[in-house]
Amino acid sequence: MPRNIWLLIIGMAINVTGASFIWPLNTIYMHNELGESLAFAGVILMLNQGFAIVGNLIGGSLFDRWGGYKTILTGSSIAVVAATLLAFFHTITAYTLLLIVMGFGSGITRPAMFAMAGSVWPEGGRRAFNSIYVAQNLGVALGASIGGFVAAFSFGYIFIANAAIYILFFIYVFLTYKNMDTNTHTGYAGVKALNTKIKDKTAFRALLILSVGFFMCWIGYVQWQTTIASYTQDLGIPINQYSLLWTINGFLIVASQPILKIVTKKIEDPRKHIYIGNTIFILSFIVVLYAQSFTMFAVAMVILTIGEMLVWPAIPTLANQLAPKGRTGFYQGFINSVSTAGHMIGPLLGGFIVDQYHIEILFYILIGLFIIPYWTTYRYNKGLPAEKELHTS
Repeated sequence: MPRNIWLLIIGMAINVTGASFIWPLNTIYMHNELGESLAFAGVILMLNQGFAIVGNLIGGSLFDRWGGYKTILTGSSIAVVAATLLAFFHTITAYTLLLIVMGFGSGITRPAMFAMAGSVWPEGGRRAFNSIYVAQNLGVALGASIGGFVAAFSFGYIFIANAAIYILFFIYVFLTYKNMDTNTHTGYAGVKALNTKIKDKTAFRALLILSVGFFMCWIGYVQWQTTIASYTQDLGIPINQYSLLWTINGFLIVASQPILKIVTKKIEDPRKHIYIGNTIFILSFIVVLYAQSFTMFAVAMVILTIGEMLVWPAIPTLANQLAPKGRTGFYQGFINSVSTAGHMIGPLLGGFIVDQYHIEILFYILIGLFIIPYWTTYRYNKGLPAEKELHTS
């Protein structure tokens, strides 16, 4: 991989490590330390994700106008200010406002990282986006594990460590990313002169169709972090064993890359990755439907992880291929906002179904929802101009 991709990988891992310090502990802190209800905590986390969606869209558009360097610095500076203030102010009002601001700043940064990966290594195709995906998961694993260790001493240390990581990321970007914009950024002003409005409208319609299937995948996937987590507790599975499931997830994503590289070389079309990965998603939920022990949930998690390794990098790859010249950032911002929306809506939908009916009904509904991505993946690029047809790489 090019040197610039490695710089992006390191940066993404640092950034996500900081975010993962505090994210898994938000509900515990608001409920146990600040004395707020779980419902209140859920609303605040939903607002955090809602403002992250706004940040995704703004960050993608800023990339098209400013390039990745200025956009990432802008998003990270917002997150740094919020994280630093959070290290000193812990009242519920301050916590709520600063958590929302952090979500907004981080939302600006994420699509710019993906768009920059596609820009600095266009010939890499799926590999460019897969490298950022792996870096994200490495950051989640590091942040969650280190954060839990630090929180055992004091929650106050968590906020200090979180701020320190965000400051480190800002300095890292400032020192290493500036030259990446050279010869990789067209700028939206140049696009207007190219008269690509019709192409953009047609391509964006294709992106919308593709996004519907992506959203359905996230609605199902996020249940593992919410309703399925609660379900394992009802079955008497200890919380440390449930946490181990995510350790398995992170380990497989990193360790399986050599095997995944062989598979994606033989099957290059990202659409086929979605078809295969989506089928694997369905299989994982069929296993969960009958799971009663940790071993069965572990098997289901292994299956789910194989599916996500195929699907998650394929979607931004296709979005990058669809994007008209100079609109890469906006398309990455939009597709990132869809995944964030899945994080926001999925827990509410899953919780409502489980409360009103039974978790088995939720699993049947989710299996039904996973039928939709087959159609959207097949349909999204029908009718596109020849120059916008999918080119695998």
